[in-house]
Amino acid sequence: MRNRRRQDTAPRRRWTYWAPLAVAVLATGALVATDPGEDPERGAAARVLAGQQLRIMAPAAPGGGWDQTSREMQSALRDLVGRSEVYNVSGAGGTIGLSQFVRHQGDPSQLMTTGLIMIGAAETNDSPHSLSETVPLVRLTTDYQVVVTSADSPLRDMTSVADAMRADLRGVSISGGSAGGVEHILAAMLAKAAGANPAEVSYVAHSGGGEALTTLLSGRSSLGISGVSEIRPQIEAGQVRALAVSSPHRLPELPDVPTLREAGLDVELQNWRGVVAPKGISAEHEHALEQVLLEMTRTPGWREALARRGWGDATLAGPEFEEFVRSEESRVAELLAEIGLGRR
Repeated sequence: MRNRRRQDTAPRRRWTYWAPLAVAVLATGALVATDPGEDPERGAAARVLAGQQLRIMAPAAPGGGWDQTSREMQSALRDLVGRSEVYNVSGAGGTIGLSQFVRHQGDPSQLMTTGLIMIGAAETNDSPHSLSETVPLVRLTTDYQVVVTSADSPLRDMTSVADAMRADLRGVSISGGSAGGVEHILAAMLAKAAGANPAEVSYVAHSGGGEALTTLLSGRSSLGISGVSEIRPQIEAGQVRALAVSSPHRLPELPDVPTLREAGLDVELQNWRGVVAPKGISAEHEHALEQVLLEMTRTPGWREALARRGWGDATLAGPEFEEFVRSEESRVAELLAEIGLGRR
């Protein structure tokens, strides 16, 4: 009987010894799983990336709007995803980059900055690819265009521009970004508003804003059209003179520059930029990427970038952004056909 009691009580003594330690281990595990100090967005990003580095394609030359957006994203995302890589693939209004991006099917570590320019370029260049072959994640910013001349140009305002277009449209060459992009669309809209044939506008396309500026300053074009954020330093330095902006109201960054409507031309045009992922990613990955990007838009770094660049906050995600992209493809196709730049 004495031996049996020892055998019966031994297991209890062992459990009495290990029980507090087991409870402590379980409690610690629970804390790790629900640690309130852990950033849930960074955790989501880590699960999506699975050890891979996030790569962001800017489908244009360095220095332009897509490049600026991609690099501001890279900075604002640092605390959420760690180090990321931005790389440039320029040409044809972003459609060359798009043709490469669609090959990353199913890879959630690949993102691409895009926007209105790519939609127009895909339509104008009869591209075999479109944004329908991507997964729209988040719309980020809006930006307006500004019409500029060289500082010594005889075209002092939009009235003189409109008069010159009516008299000799071919003689008023306009430099800007890629064919079919937002600058090209605006150039055609200006010609139409002035009473000239928009299909005959003399437009000099470039792969980047720096090249377009060089063309203007060298005298090889009469006007330049650029995003406000891209050319504002040259305006402030006096290298170029701003004639009008494409916004519905005057912009805080250029308070002395009239809108096109104020200048007598019934034209308004807004550019936008956003982010897409490749087709074939899972619904879980799509949602996680959207949440990380939305969290990015709330960071102090991103808010500061919006103010510094003069970008409007146009945050839109999920099904609403997907529907927006579809509607933009339809709207831009109609607009380009109307001004003679659509698919032929």
